[in-house]
Amino acid sequence: MAPLEPKTLLIESTIPQSLSNILIHLIWSTKDRHPWLEPGIREKTHAFLAGAVRQCDCEAYRVGGVADHVHLAVRLSRTLSVADLVKEVKTASSKWLKELGPAFTDFYWQHGYGAFSVGMSQKETLLHYIDT
Repeated sequence: MAPLEPKTLLIESTIPQSLSNILIHLIWSTKDRHPWLEPGIREKTHAFLAGAVRQCDCEAYRVGGVADHVHLAVRLSRTLSVADLVKEVKTASSKWLKELGPAFTDFYWQHGYGAFSVGMSQKETLLHYIDT
């Protein structure tokens, strides 16, 4: 292997850590868009989803949605892919909902999801969109 040039050595020695600040708008629905998330359980589900995001070392700026789908504004961890985050959060929340009782034994999220990068300058617009 050829030795590194001085310019490369300088860059490597001045960035001792990895940093990222990636805002993602995530959306997914219940299977067949069934309206599982009626008022009452919806707020609890949103709170659970926010906690599940935090368990993945990400920041949940906002979680919202309606009876058949959810929206999340998330700062993605520098060590986690979007696919892995969605898989973890959907799995944990589906299990949690099913444990609430027989009314949720047939609950499932859809297989897919939407993930869209959002500039930090548009964060407040995204949060407002999720709130309304």
